[in-house]
Amino acid sequence: MPPTVTNWWSPSVDSATSPEYSIDDFEAGHVDPERFDHEAHVYVAWLYVREYPLSEALEKFDVALQRLVIKLGAEGKYHATLTWFFLLLIAQRAATAETWQVFKRSNTDLINDGKELLSRYYSDACLSSDLARQRFLLPDNLGIKETL
Repeated sequence: MPPTVTNWWSPSVDSATSPEYSIDDFEAGHVDPERFDHEAHVYVAWLYVREYPLSEALEKFDVALQRLVIKLGAEGKYHATLTWFFLLLIAQRAATAETWQVFKRSNTDLINDGKELLSRYYSDACLSSDLARQRFLLPDNLGIKETL
């Protein structure tokens, strides 16, 4: 099955060493939804965190992604918690990777197994909530039990 907006966690079989997208392409909505898989999302987010201070990268990427899903008629695919979580994690990890190839090689869990990575931090109930889709929620699955 080819990667789509729906199966965002599937790595692209035909991904080159660097996806062919740029920040300008992403902001203009010039992406092929059949090829804009999870790895392409990670790549563009990596470009943003290397280009802008973190708060600006978050804002610009988030706004551009929301604009893109509207353009594609896929507004229901936008998920604030997923967007922010991955961008924050990419920013943290990008600090030690000088090139995309180094970042990709060092972060296979982020690129190839996004669902597994998310499950370390978030419950399914949290991620499936309307609130998590609308705004960033902190992880709720850190193995910490609250006691009163």
